[in-house]
Amino acid sequence: MPSELNFGETDNEVAVVVPENTVTTDIVPVDIPPVPQENNDKGLSFEEINDPNKIRVTIADNQAPLVILYGPPACGKTMTLARLTRYLQGHGYSVEPIKTFRPAYDAHYNRMCETFNEMINSDDAADSTSRISFMLVGVYYKGKRLCQILEAPGEFYFQKDNPNASYPAYFNVIKNSNNRKIWALMVEPDWQDEKDRRNYVERIKKLKTMLNPKDKILFLYNKIDLTPYVISPGNINNSEARKSVAQLYPGIFEPFKNQNPITSFLQEYNFDFIPFQTGDYTDNTDGVTFSQGPDVYPKRLWEVLRKRIMG
Repeated sequence: MPSELNFGETDNEVAVVVPENTVTTDIVPVDIPPVPQENNDKGLSFEEINDPNKIRVTIADNQAPLVILYGPPACGKTMTLARLTRYLQGHGYSVEPIKTFRPAYDAHYNRMCETFNEMINSDDAADSTSRISFMLVGVYYKGKRLCQILEAPGEFYFQKDNPNASYPAYFNVIKNSNNRKIWALMVEPDWQDEKDRRNYVERIKKLKTMLNPKDKILFLYNKIDLTPYVISPGNINNSEARKSVAQLYPGIFEPFKNQNPITSFLQEYNFDFIPFQTGDYTDNTDGVTFSQGPDVYPKRLWEVLRKRIMG
């Protein structure tokens, strides 16, 4: 008769007595692959994080103009979207996420769509900036979609450590869409080192060669409240602010010089320049509290966007 199985613990190890005449084989360890991270904080799948060229987006509405917030990481794109959204929602417009932008399997994007207003209206700055990072929203007035605003992770636009990196495939989907496009190019005071700023300028110059000649350009000078050019809220010394950008980012305006011999006399460059402030940020024990700034800043931004959207 075979002996019974006996289990006992010796120095935290389990001793197993194998019945007589039992055939045993060596146990071969198996490498268990890690569980895929379906969605991370950018709203991308594990596969997309490893290969940005696999990122899938869809611009289902090819009629409503696209406003693309373009800039490096942490330049204020998300909070610009949040502040503009708050302003529009308080002035008769509605701003809603466009769910078809990302595939249905993107659970993170679906959650962002469902909690969009909660994130937008949060006073916790990190709540918005960490959770909204890849989003297409529609702006509506009396049920009509006026435009679409795109916010995407800045590292897909500009990487400090790899400033000449190719754009991922989804960028070409955006760039080649039939929509009228307004590119909001983000700049800010005292950003990074001189080398990084020069590389960003070269990135902008390269971008210009890729755009449709009909695309509109808007330079958004964010964090204007951190400069000496604010006389009072909304009252900005624009010429000095613009001059400071030209000095800080040498050559950044040159690709947009007006080459028309007739109109160049009246308008030297083909772009809009908008000083902007999202609000004030206060450190506290729980993080950073956001207090929205004066309405005059999103009001002027929307006035320019609406003008370009309409023609």
